[in-house]
Formats: sequence, structure tokens, C-alpha cells
Amino acid sequence: MRFKAFMALVALFVCLSLATDSHARKERIVFGGGPAGGTFQVVANAIQVYKPIKDMANFTVKAQSSAGSVENLRKVNSGKSDFGVVYSGHVYLGRNGMLKKDNNKYENVMAVAYLYGAPAQLVVRKGSGIKSVKDLEGKRVGVGNAGSGAFANCELFFSHMGVWDTVKRNPMGYNDAASAFGNKQLDAFWLFTAFPSGAVIMAAQTNDIELIDLDADAQASGFYDKYPYFAKLAVPADTYRGVEKTTPSFQDSTLWVANANVADDVVYKMLTAIYSDEGLAHMVGQKKTFKEMSLVTGTNGIVTPMHPGAIKFWQEKGMM
Repeated sequence: MRFKAFMALVALFVCLSLATDSHARKERIVFGGGPAGGTFQVVANAIQVYKPIKDMANFTVKAQSSAGSVENLRKVNSGKSDFGVVYSGHVYLGRNGMLKKDNNKYENVMAVAYLYGAPAQLVVRKGSGIKSVKDLEGKRVGVGNAGSGAFANCELFFSHMGVWDTVKRNPMGYNDAASAFGNKQLDAFWLFTAFPSGAVIMAAQTNDIELIDLDADAQASGFYDKYPYFAKLAVPADTYRGVEKTTPSFQDSTLWVANANVADDVVYKMLTAIYSDEGLAHMVGQKKTFKEMSLVTGTNGIVTPMHPGAIKFWQEKGMM
């Protein structure tokens, strides 16, 4: 009896060891998101917690916060992140060595899928007299986290409009900017994220706000001709409390990207899980912005090479 008991304990130990070893062998996949208050981090978190992803046998996904698009581009390129959320424009500029003050070519970043359109939003107080970007001269403006896509696109647009060096720039995340705006420490703040933004909702609770028509400035200045990956759109009326008119603006495409060395089957399996009916319902349940995600739109806005695992998936779906 003692021998049988001993052998049972040995068998149990072996089973536990095998289970532990199997868990330990799971590859850790880092998914770069964004700052608090932004949709990038919601993407990464939503994918991390989706049960079919969590139950994958060979890898586990870890969402990691970041400054945003440009930082994700660099980290994915270097392999510090396996996946990330990056604007299509930054993937294009980075691949071709055209980022501002950065001639490096980020050629290891490959597109996986289109997620949603990211519009520019510029928030001011109602009655401030600020009607155009050019009215920001001398004003205190939240311009996004340094290293983020919001900051990079703010610098791009404001420089194009000739006001980047005339505003009192405050690099900060969306929630911090909304708080500073509410405390009258900022005259305006810039976002480059899907609407409705939680940060703008927060700002509208403490102030009567307006959104600036950015499309008018973009059209008149030739912005679209110089940067053709931006597209026109409008923030619908009543998206935010007190903003009762539709506000024209412009957007870039938000992409899910991967490092070129991520295994094809990892990319394929994750796309299969997320772009199922259940996966898409899960994403929309995390944030309504993700209602743009679908098999039909999955390759929109991609103007750079795709990961082979993504090519396989989208070809099977008839979208290539």
C-alpha cells in the first residue's frame, strides 16, 4: 500500500511538473498600447483579456502601455514589442526614413489589420475666441505625450500651419490635459484618437467646450496635398455635451502592426480569434469605436507591406 501511495505521489508530481513546464514554455507576446485615456491602450487590453487569446496553447499576450504611435513603431521595429498600435502615416513615414528629425528606416514593422480611423480633435472653451489653429498663437496648448502619435501629428499639422513655435506647448496625455484644461491651466488641447474620447467627455463636464474645424485649415493650406494618407471626416453633432454642430476634421488610419520576426502562425491565430463574430463583438463591447473593425474593412488604410501571417488570413477571407 505504501508503495502504491508513493507511486501515486510520484505520478501526481510528474503531472504537475509537466503542466508547469507547459505553462512556462508559453511564449510571452508583448502588445504595445498607449497612454491612459487613449484608445490604443484599450485595443491592447481588449486583446489581452479575450478568452480565446488567453487560452492559446503556445503563447500569452501581455498588454503594455506606451507613449503611443511613434514609440510603438520604434519598439515593434526593435523587437521590444511584438505587436503594437501605430498610425498608418507613421508606418509609412518610418519605413521610408521620413519621420521628423529621424532618418532611420523602420522596415521591421509590418501591417496586420486596420482597426479604426483616428481623427484629430482640438478642444477649446466656448466663447474663447479661438476659431482656427492660427488663433492659438501665445495660447497654452496640450499637444499630447512626447513620443506619441498625437504629439507627432500635432507637431506636423501645427508646423504646417506655422504655429508650432508660437504656442505654449504642454506635452501630456489626454486625461492629464483634460484635467489641466478643467483647472484653467490650458486654453486648448489636442487629441488624435477615436471619438467619443473619455478625456473630452471629462473636459465637457467641467467646461462648456467647442471643437475647432480643422478641415478648413487643412484644405486652405494644402495639407492634404502634402500628406495624402490623411482623409477628411467629421465629428458628429452631440458626440460631446454642448457641441451641437458637426465639426469637420481629418483622420489617419489606426493599424495593428507586428514585428517581422513574429511567427506567421501567431499572427494568423490572433487574427482568426479577433476577427471572428465573437471576437469582433468582444472588441465592440470594450469600446464602441471598434464597430469599424470587420472583415470588409480589415485591409483598409494599409499602404505598407503586410506580415505573411496576415496575408494568409486576409487571402483566405478574400480581402487581398
